[in-house]
Amino acid sequence: MVKLVLAGLALALPVAVLAQAAPKAPAAAPTTAPFTVGLQSFVARETTDAKGVKTKGLFPTDRVLPGENIVYIFNYANVGKVPLGNIDISNDVPNGVSFTGTAEAWASVAIDRNKVKTFGPLASFKVKKPDGSFRAALPSDVTAVRWKFAQPIAPGTAGRVIYYASVK
Repeated sequence: MVKLVLAGLALALPVAVLAQAAPKAPAAAPTTAPFTVGLQSFVARETTDAKGVKTKGLFPTDRVLPGENIVYIFNYANVGKVPLGNIDISNDVPNGVSFTGTAEAWASVAIDRNKVKTFGPLASFKVKKPDGSFRAALPSDVTAVRWKFAQPIAPGTAGRVIYYASVK
């Protein structure tokens, strides 16, 4: 089984700070590995040109503001010579952001319970409220996201998986 876990990327946003650098992408795995993963992060912003035309786009995460949306893109590739099966890419949701969703419907999420991660569809989780009753889990309760590939990845195949978050 190939399992790649990219450590959570901390994003501290103290109340006194209006803008802060977003987590930097870790380097991709060495090309000698049969499977590589690289992370890119972007802030989704709307800009207005000199004529007043608004355009939405993805920009470097050098500075992010509370409430802005971050796009995390995991680019993967099988650079080996044989198909690779049981591929699992997972990532902790960084501190300072709230998970809002994935681009892939087949991704699963986790909500930490006593430091134990159990992955599944968001709708399968309940969160205990202070009064002891339970409520349906919300995207903001998610602490990790995982993509478990159902089929082997052929040699020379590359792709990407994406999740979205909002800066707290």
